[in-house]
Amino acid sequence: MRVETREPASSDVRASLDVALPAGEVRRSDGALRVGAVEPLDGDALRSAAAAAARALRAEGGTIAWRAEDGEQTRAIIEGTAYGAYDPGLFKRGYADRPELTLALDAPAALHDLAQRQALVARHIDAARDLANRPPNDLTPPGLAVYARGLDHPALTVEAYGRDWIESRGMGALAAVGQSSRHEPQLIVLRYEPADAVADVTLGLVGKAITFDSGGVSLKPPLRMQDMKGDMAGGAAVIEGAAAIAELGLPVRVLAVVASSENLQGGAAFKPGDILRASNGKTIEVINTDAEGRLVLADALHYAREQGATHVIDFATLTGAMALALGDLIAGWFANDEDWAARIDAATRTSGDLGWRFPLHRRYRRYIDSNFADMKNASELREGSPVLAAMFLQEFAGDGPWAHVDMAGPGFIQRRRPDYALDEGGTGYGVRLIVELAQSFA
Repeated sequence: MRVETREPASSDVRASLDVALPAGEVRRSDGALRVGAVEPLDGDALRSAAAAAARALRAEGGTIAWRAEDGEQTRAIIEGTAYGAYDPGLFKRGYADRPELTLALDAPAALHDLAQRQALVARHIDAARDLANRPPNDLTPPGLAVYARGLDHPALTVEAYGRDWIESRGMGALAAVGQSSRHEPQLIVLRYEPADAVADVTLGLVGKAITFDSGGVSLKPPLRMQDMKGDMAGGAAVIEGAAAIAELGLPVRVLAVVASSENLQGGAAFKPGDILRASNGKTIEVINTDAEGRLVLADALHYAREQGATHVIDFATLTGAMALALGDLIAGWFANDEDWAARIDAATRTSGDLGWRFPLHRRYRRYIDSNFADMKNASELREGSPVLAAMFLQEFAGDGPWAHVDMAGPGFIQRRRPDYALDEGGTGYGVRLIVELAQSFA
């Protein structure tokens, strides 16, 4: 999608909201689109309507014209149009020759810079969606490392480390998850060091990037297992969020750490009953190999703090229970610091990456108590699984502000809803939130 800030031309298809139509319904006549929307006509409603309008024109391309009067409308129209214009058919014949959709945004001159900023962010959302939608035979952990190394910005450096380095650093949790795959696990580290960085702040971004998750020995049910290519959506958001921050030139240091692996069966696979030692020295009893995301995050979190991150936030498609609780619209998040929590809460509301804070009460720690190790990676009880996962991660987050975003619902849409703004597959959730967090420090 291309964004132009100008008045509409006669050849443009003009779009407008119509609350008399069902939400998401599009009717076209005389070079205009009427798009059903719900009241109140806030940013969320406008974003969904813009996505529906763009999707209606995606097959033919062309230019769609919208009018924006304030910053919230500008953000919503650009993001919604980008969502609707996005085509998930990366591997379909003719994909490279698909028609382009252009957005003509009629907005006051004072909003033009914001429009271009959001257009840039939208490109990185699209890139994160592409990563999550690439099939597991195409995007492996080493392939994700190659992609990250290919990011081109003079202030952004990228390093990636394989199995030998991971084991040499004592990252026994990350090493164990990847030991059954012929594709080496990777710890991908991105550093953004602007010359005018805010003093005493290093934003630590940590992402889970399981490029395919079968559940390991604790095998997942086969239904929708193909969606487990999207279990790296948190890592994709971190990579593209860091890249967007660098491209925007925001004056805040960023340290992004992405733990990537496959979780497979095999003779070398880690097993229930194994005891692993993470890089901070703590031991973990494995009772469920399908609770692997928190294992790879454990070593990544410790590394981020060890390397100087002052404010840490991790992103992961972590627990199915969070998706059951909040559906595919809102992520659940946890934080150990009230000032950091207030900043995250504000960023979720501004960015449109919606989130809801969950409790991080110390008494939940008993769910991961182990008789054989410092902790276990899951609970035999079907209770509080998102919270106990957060309690597990806190054991590795070190000292200082930390937050965990469980984006299992909105990170990867498993079924297409007719009234929803996004197609099935990766959503790019987290990229906007990451950019807003960096902007808050700037």
